[in-house]
Amino acid sequence: MSKRPAEISDDAPDALKSGERPFQAQDGDHEGDFEDEYEDEFESEDEIFEAGVDGRPDEEREAEEREGAMDVDQDTFIVGRHKLSPGETLAPDLSTYEMIHTLEAPWPCLSFDIVRDNLGDDRKSYPATVYAVAGTQAARGREKENEVMVMKLSGLSRMDREGEDESDEEEDDDDENADPILETKSIPLNSCTNRIRVHQTPQATAAKPPTTLTATMLESGQVMIHDITPNLSYFDTPGTTVSPQQNKPVYTIGAHKKTEGYAVDWSPLHPSGRLLTGDNDGKIFATTRKDDGTFVTDSTPFMGHASSVEELQWSPSERQVFASASSDGTVKVWDVRSKAHKPAVSVQVSSTDVNVLSWSHQTSHLLATGADDGQWAVWDLRQWKPSANGSATASTPAPVAAFNFHKEQITSVEWHPTDDSIVAVAAGDNTLTLWDLAVELDDEESRDTAGVKDVPPQLLFVHYMEQVKEAHWHPQIPGTVMATGGSGFGVFKTISV
Repeated sequence: MSKRPAEISDDAPDALKSGERPFQAQDGDHEGDFEDEYEDEFESEDEIFEAGVDGRPDEEREAEEREGAMDVDQDTFIVGRHKLSPGETLAPDLSTYEMIHTLEAPWPCLSFDIVRDNLGDDRKSYPATVYAVAGTQAARGREKENEVMVMKLSGLSRMDREGEDESDEEEDDDDENADPILETKSIPLNSCTNRIRVHQTPQATAAKPPTTLTATMLESGQVMIHDITPNLSYFDTPGTTVSPQQNKPVYTIGAHKKTEGYAVDWSPLHPSGRLLTGDNDGKIFATTRKDDGTFVTDSTPFMGHASSVEELQWSPSERQVFASASSDGTVKVWDVRSKAHKPAVSVQVSSTDVNVLSWSHQTSHLLATGADDGQWAVWDLRQWKPSANGSATASTPAPVAAFNFHKEQITSVEWHPTDDSIVAVAAGDNTLTLWDLAVELDDEESRDTAGVKDVPPQLLFVHYMEQVKEAHWHPQIPGTVMATGGSGFGVFKTISV
């Protein structure tokens, strides 16, 4: 991040948290341009100094350069640690981004999820297209304006850079520099969304797309399941309409009895759909979609946490296993086949609330957690064993990695979908950080970075975003991250991942 004087406009819109809409929704559908303040900006170096041009021995010159670099590093501005001087604001170093776009929503969205599409995997050409869903948090007294937003983000171009080799753009589309566009279809809700997650059933035939389901955990305590397949078809199939009947939930979970919660996850190994939901009373319910499309929720909850269930995730490799994180500071591992509905293993991973967890899809014995004290850690589940007397409580093993870089609560943590060493972390200090756990410094590199205070070598990138709440890697566009916060959404890709 770089710093620049603040520019204040008399007609600047109020922040989203004030409850003012940046644009007015019409008939539940939205279409508009991104508010892309970074478009077509870039930075470049005008001068290049070559080694040895001053006539001094290389050793003397390199020693001086290292000393100067350390002085600069010690003064590096770190978001969340350092305060801006009066009249200053943060501006991104655009030379570090391959792509960056921002957009506003009618209301803040604390949770969203990315929808897989049929445009192909491992996409690297531009402009990019992203499909997603999000749930809104309308102001008190205006709860009836809440909605599930089914979104298509298109025309996402990469940064315009001078001097770039044209051969690098051979694979890009002719309209690479098209203006970014946001299209939405709205599903009305009567309550704020705490968490939303997507599940797609297998494609039935070439002509019939997969069924796409959303599970929305509401502030009212209900969990609503919608079939958004027709909403997605609206964007790309001419003539498609979505009736009010199609916008009604296909199933509503009322087992939480008006107790709100934040934990929702679909099983990646259950094709028809199996859902976990957890609430502030510490109860976890399982809901299964049967082959005929109907749903059933187990009447007996999984119990074991002494406080609210903050996060749930199914194992990526074992169909009957899931993990839960709680404000009681523990992470528990469960087997749904247990008739007692009790955890198999329980580990105290923090003295504060454990807000989020993420299970690595590449190395399934690795689990990442994020807590209220700002620490996030990686655990080897092979070290988690039940105690000798058969109870779920185990001695607390040490994490394989732990980081205290963030000084505010961790709000999101997610492993890279194809690289088991890369992790994205969001925190209450208005930063979204990318980490590479495979980084190890040799002796020479350690000397060169000795002056960088409180910055672990595994830290790859810091992205500033006001009130960032949740971040997800795009599973089909390598290195692309989408995030949501109090000021709207951001989609970006760095040159470092």
